[in-house]
Amino acid sequence: MLTALALCLGALVLLAAAAVPLGRHPRAGHVVHGGCLVLAAGLAAIALAALLAGPPAEPLTLPVGPPWAPARIGLDGLSAWFLLLLGLAAACASLFALGHPALPARTLPPYPLFLAGMALTLAATDAFLLLLGFELMSLASWALVAAEHQRAENRAAARLYLMFAVLAAACLIPAFGLLAGGAGAITFEAMRAAPPEGWRAAAVLALGLAGAGAKAGLVPLHAWLPLAHPAAPSHVSALMSGAMTKVALYVLARLLLDLCGPAQPSWWGVPLLVVGAASALLGALRANLEEDSKTLLACSTIENVGFITLGLGLALAFRGADLAPLAALAAGAALLHALNHGLFKTLLFLAAGAVAHSAGSRRLDRLGGLVHAMPVTAACALVGAAAAASLPPLSGFASEWLLLQALLAGWRVSEIGFQVLAAAAAALAAMAAALAAAAMVRLFGLVFLGRPRSPRGAGAHEVSRLERAALLLPAGLTLAFGLVPGLLLALAAPAVRLLVPGAAPAPAGLWLSAG
Repeated sequence: MLTALALCLGALVLLAAAAVPLGRHPRAGHVVHGGCLVLAAGLAAIALAALLAGPPAEPLTLPVGPPWAPARIGLDGLSAWFLLLLGLAAACASLFALGHPALPARTLPPYPLFLAGMALTLAATDAFLLLLGFELMSLASWALVAAEHQRAENRAAARLYLMFAVLAAACLIPAFGLLAGGAGAITFEAMRAAPPEGWRAAAVLALGLAGAGAKAGLVPLHAWLPLAHPAAPSHVSALMSGAMTKVALYVLARLLLDLCGPAQPSWWGVPLLVVGAASALLGALRANLEEDSKTLLACSTIENVGFITLGLGLALAFRGADLAPLAALAAGAALLHALNHGLFKTLLFLAAGAVAHSAGSRRLDRLGGLVHAMPVTAACALVGAAAAASLPPLSGFASEWLLLQALLAGWRVSEIGFQVLAAAAAALAAMAAALAAAAMVRLFGLVFLGRPRSPRGAGAHEVSRLERAALLLPAGLTLAFGLVPGLLLALAAPAVRLLVPGAAPAPAGLWLSAG
């Protein structure tokens, strides 16, 4: 299993290197994106096998690595869960790019490196490899954001994105340094055995939240996200929103809930609750004000990243208060929403890219009436918008319902201050969910309903078969995950047990029950 994972990582790097001399060939895009499609499917299969059969007991030592220690990769329940999300989202994005008109050759080498950086971050078993993968992910995605550098707004977006990437590194490196300094080693096993205390623990919390939050797009470190997502090609925007922000949240969960140990106090969840609620509300508000379809979807990502952070904060608080079943409920809700959002947001960004290519615009006031010209795209976009609006029986409803159940149980923590904060967070989450539904109704109505509002929109046509297949795949998974959320939560049980040691396994069944 780990050998296959190492081969996938190596193949992605080799594919990026081969894309440089192949760039001038007219079929280079098919080679690169087709290879990424196969390798992404392989990553998803490896992750699914690790979740079903159990992760490998021992990490795999790679033949390459830094001079001071061997490089080792491994999988556990948490990394396998996010690797499954990465594989599914990357497969959909690569399939879409395979059928899309050719992009400039300069976009080809960074794309496999982007996938390799995210996969290496998830497979790392020490701080050095995790940070190496994280920075490779950041630099490759920056190159993709800056690909269309002829436009001034794209150059500005790339500069701002790079500034926040540097900020994330400047916070995460000392956070892991503090952990490694107390443990005497950079491996995750050593860090778990020596969790931080006192000022060191508080510093790790602050630095980890700032570093991972800057990359995930949490308020107030979200300014880059509404600018960078529209600047990148559509399949890259789908991966940045669907997978890259979740890799940042994986780093946050790994750092605070795993490596810092289960003995941290319940107040550790308070900063995550505050930041998560603020992100959810502000993202949903901005989504209702935007006129660009991809910017609207980027703001919706801020909202959903806030929801996932709320779940992680509740898990920290409940675990610190010795309420393991409720901590498992909150952690399960966060993991479930990370996977669900990764897929339906990938779907929505790909649909926005199909509309922009066919109708010639991303502005909502220049679209309209596309349901007749692009029926398959419209149907898939409707599935994604309904999931983002938390409508049953789609996946977004299942995970947000579970998160709301965890929020409503906040009164079980004995501190009155936390009870008031949990009640306020529940109210803000409900308001954000309602605003998100309004934004999705506005998006679908202005793009697909009514009459065309521009000559190019009136002459729009359906996209290619491969692009339609890339839309149908996440749409089908979004529907399936909403119909059997209980099975999906049972699949996440290894990840939940890692975040909440001693938690009871999720009950087997198709449906969810907060009891």
